Amino acid sequence: MTQQTLIYYLSEHPTIVKFRWSHTESWGSTWSFLFTSISAYLLLALLLHLLLYYRRRPVPLGPIPALHSLSMALISLTIFTGILFSAAAEIRDTRWFWRRTKTTPFQWFLCFPLGTRPSGRVFFWSYIFYLTRFLHTFRTFFAILRRRNLSFFRLFNHSILILMSFLWLEFSQSFQILGILLTTSIYSVVYGYRFWTAIGLRSACFPFVINCQMVLLACNIVCHVGVLLLHLNKGGCNGIGAWGINSVLNVAILLLFLNFYVNSHLKQRRKKAALSPDHRDDVDGKANTVSAARETNRIGRSDYKDKNI
Repeated sequence: MTQQTLIYYLSEHPTIVKFRWSHTESWGSTWSFLFTSISAYLLLALLLHLLLYYRRRPVPLGPIPALHSLSMALISLTIFTGILFSAAAEIRDTRWFWRRTKTTPFQWFLCFPLGTRPSGRVFFWSYIFYLTRFLHTFRTFFAILRRRNLSFFRLFNHSILILMSFLWLEFSQSFQILGILLTTSIYSVVYGYRFWTAIGLRSACFPFVINCQMVLLACNIVCHVGVLLLHLNKGGCNGIGAWGINSVLNVAILLLFLNFYVNSHLKQRRKKAALSPDHRDDVDGKANTVSAARETNRIGRSDYKDKNI
């Protein structure tokens, strides 16, 4: 596939150019669908958790989580590329108007002009991004089937992300282009890493996923501050009411995530502190004994192989 063909299918196809967010034409675009789908997600997660509460062993999922991670990585990469090409096309087509209003492309990324309608290339990819939020909820059910704890943060995070992406489209909210670019770039890396570890390859020596989520949340906060400054200095940004709700929800997610991160870090420190020096020496001695035994067995197997050769 040539570059021109790729650009055509990601930003110049008639379906993308003529897209319009409509309650009658776009699937999942009504408020009733939004609240019904979020409620169904929460109820199904709680019901599955209760049904498997007394099950001791995890439900075998086979390659399903790995395939889900691979597909989400590819979808996120496609959305990132599509909205990047679409934003470049919109800048090319509306540059004449920006010269009159003295607006730069970076300002447009953060602050849509007042009266912006949810139609065109950028909002098509925003709609695809909204639909993929429902695919992210599968991670919750995977966690329940694997007998992991069903945390409030996981349910709240997935539900709020669906709501925020809906508000982006419903009110043509500013900042959504940068928000989607940041989110899909991080998600493509995170899900690629999850696929990497799911197929048995070596994982990172630090909490890779948590650090990526921290970077994403920090970038979102910085961008929200930029939207506020432009709104005050440029005479207003479109969808500022939805932006305010979005900002409050992002702060709530950040606080919950920091609480989860701090509690996890404190638990690890307490476990290390619970081991007395004598106990640590015993553990180290046992580890050295096991390592010596493994080394002896390895040497024995090597000698056996050499003899048979």
